[in-house]
Amino acid sequence: MIDRPGLAAFLRSRRAALQPEDVGLPRGVRRRTDGLRREEVAALCHLSADYYARIERERGPQPSEQMVASLAQGLHLSRDERDHLFRLAGHQPPPRGPGGDHVSPGMLRVLDRLADTPAEVVTELGETLRQSPLGAALLGDASVRTGPSRSLGYRWFTDPAARAMHPPEDHAFYSRLYASGLREVAGRRGPGSRAAGFVELLLARSEEFREAWDRQEVGLRPRETKRYLHPTVGYLELTCQVLHDPEQAHSLLVYTAVPGSESHARLELLAVVGAAPAR
Repeated sequence: MIDRPGLAAFLRSRRAALQPEDVGLPRGVRRRTDGLRREEVAALCHLSADYYARIERERGPQPSEQMVASLAQGLHLSRDERDHLFRLAGHQPPPRGPGGDHVSPGMLRVLDRLADTPAEVVTELGETLRQSPLGAALLGDASVRTGPSRSLGYRWFTDPAARAMHPPEDHAFYSRLYASGLREVAGRRGPGSRAAGFVELLLARSEEFREAWDRQEVGLRPRETKRYLHPTVGYLELTCQVLHDPEQAHSLLVYTAVPGSESHARLELLAVVGAAPAR
């Protein structure tokens, strides 16, 4: 059962513990709130301000598991705090282990400071969990994707739009790279894992994946420079730096261009126009 007083008190305490700069928000000159405002938390959690306010006032319907997960992520909760929040809301916490969707607070703090840089947090299966604003402008808004299509490797073999972002001469390498990476994850997680499920889906749907899978390749790594064909700003050459969270099997990917290069100028233009690639 939901513990409304406990849930409301816990949310208020976590909201008060966060400062705007902790979550990448400007402080402003007239701030009187101790911590974040309710409407700021609601925006971070992708909830309406009215709905969030009702939860803190011990009113409204029981939050769904999806809403509780959004609250935990928006408030930068640790996994222990997340599990406590689920129990207060009357739900069983998600199972622990690598490959979950909960991004660690430390990785979120880094991402929050990259508002002017393309960046994203992805799972070991290539599912984008969080993006910087410029990351969404470069790679598309990941929040609209559901199911297996959340994985870039899956989309590569099933959605032509995923390939349109790269020069045709790079396509064969990416097919080998994604098949190799999925083979490694499936081998690590074993039969019955989500990775094994992705393999079954792609073997049934894509002849190209079957051919790449039959190569039995492992250990392929991305090239140092990634090349993109953005529909708004054109051709980009970017370097991808990676920060790993081994406990969660998440990676923070940060995309940069050489200062003074044409790609650097186009990234600056993209930051202004903010146009996401066509899906």
